[in-house]
Amino acid sequence: MSEANPSVEGDHPQSRACSGDARPHQAPQQIVLVRPHRFAPNPFTELDNRFQSRPAQDPSQVARLAFEEVTCLAGKLEELGLGVAVFEDLTNETPDSVFPNNWFSTHDDGTIVLYPMHAPNRRAERREDVLAHLRKSGVVRRVVDYSAAESEGQYLEGTGAMVLDHVHRLAYVCRSQRASDRLLDRFCSDLGFQPVVFDALDARGVPVYHTNVLMSVGTHMALIGASMIRDPRQRAMVLDSLQSTGRQVIELEESQIQRFAGNCLEVSAVGGPTLVLSTTAASSLTPQQRRAISAHANLEPVDVSMIESAGGSVRCMMAGNHLPPRLAKP
Repeated sequence: MSEANPSVEGDHPQSRACSGDARPHQAPQQIVLVRPHRFAPNPFTELDNRFQSRPAQDPSQVARLAFEEVTCLAGKLEELGLGVAVFEDLTNETPDSVFPNNWFSTHDDGTIVLYPMHAPNRRAERREDVLAHLRKSGVVRRVVDYSAAESEGQYLEGTGAMVLDHVHRLAYVCRSQRASDRLLDRFCSDLGFQPVVFDALDARGVPVYHTNVLMSVGTHMALIGASMIRDPRQRAMVLDSLQSTGRQVIELEESQIQRFAGNCLEVSAVGGPTLVLSTTAASSLTPQQRRAISAHANLEPVDVSMIESAGGSVRCMMAGNHLPPRLAKP
């Protein structure tokens, strides 16, 4: 996973049509989770991640609670009828491993993308067993690997740095040191996306570190802390882009963004479209916002309050698997 140029792997000439449905889907049916056994907030990321906090509990209790939260999330996703693959992290060397969506993404054309990480201790999160699972469970036509850009000080932290509209091929990105313009251009060229780039700042003027804490794009709705896009022209550009794809835009206040209301993910559950979000986020929503969301998806809150001390929430924890499923042999 360290080649300078994107690599292409696999001996599967089939296109995504082999899955029986060639249409891209915004909401995944398959999820990858990493369950940490020695969880702790990452000291290397707290300088630019203003969503982090320091737990009051002792380290062993912090680790136990985080382990239980991932276990509960996995159980909830399985109850919803999703396919869930859980990988264990037994080490204390990768404190942010619970957020796998930052180091890889998957796509309906059979592509896996590997990303360069800003914090040095996050680079060990890339795991061959996760990639082996993806190759076994889905059709993989190529692996595009940008991780060598770390040696050049260039970073693009996956679907944390980018919020992807898989259907309309748009990549929403708020500028930060975790999203290199050059790598974003390469990603968009390699994957056929159009970039929608903007600046988002908190009330103190600090850039939002990851786009996926600011916004979430579902099938027929989008949640966004639009007021944090301080430039009116940029704000209008982003809102117009979301509305032009037919989505209802549900705007969130900055206080709700701080409570992770933007860090949620719509999934394709057996019972219909479902928005998975934390109990912290759900408790911040107004009745009007709940009604607007419920018009498009069921609400499914999950308690991940300990993991939120690391600066991310439910969306960061769930790496959606968009690969075409591998058909069973007759």
